[in-house]
Amino acid sequence: MSILVHPTYFPSVSHFVAMLQADAVVFEADDNFQKQTNRNRMYIYSANGLQLLNIPVKHSTEPNQKYRDVKIENDFNWQKQHFKSLEAGYRTSPYFEFFEDDIRPLFEKKHSFLMDLNLETHEIVTDCLGIKIPYTKTDEYFKEPSQTDFRYLANGKKDENVFDEYIQVFNDKHGFLNNLSILDLLFNEGRHAVDYLKKQTLIK
Repeated sequence: MSILVHPTYFPSVSHFVAMLQADAVVFEADDNFQKQTNRNRMYIYSANGLQLLNIPVKHSTEPNQKYRDVKIENDFNWQKQHFKSLEAGYRTSPYFEFFEDDIRPLFEKKHSFLMDLNLETHEIVTDCLGIKIPYTKTDEYFKEPSQTDFRYLANGKKDENVFDEYIQVFNDKHGFLNNLSILDLLFNEGRHAVDYLKKQTLIK
């Protein structure tokens, strides 16, 4: 099965379930940018429960700006804030220190384009998981693509997938939080995450 997905910011668990179970992965690179989606945000588990980490983007005068043209607003030190939030949420998790040096460099760079950053997060996570998920990118937009369309996964409000529970750092405070960023699964399960992802099922 060939699937079409959006490259997003440290993608949700559902993204990786879809990609690991596919024969071929195609990243949508020709759609218009949509606000309030996981293109520029991820959800993690903090001491206070669900926490949103949002990348600020530069506003465009274009009514329909292409996702690939969206630039990051680097006047705010969002990278430092995001990494501090990850440290606060996951420092006591079983695998944070194991992967910290792989992930930290991303937050010490200043990318110009959002899509470039998101493609790098894909490479970082697959390296941490010890897997390869090669991909191609679209060069034209199709409302009804030839691949199985999982583009809806970039919109958290439309992603209603529910997955098996695993132990999270603040389980005793807030219970299990479903379908967070893949980083939550990685920091809590390490490379065992791959077996977990392969066993989950998706709404198609």
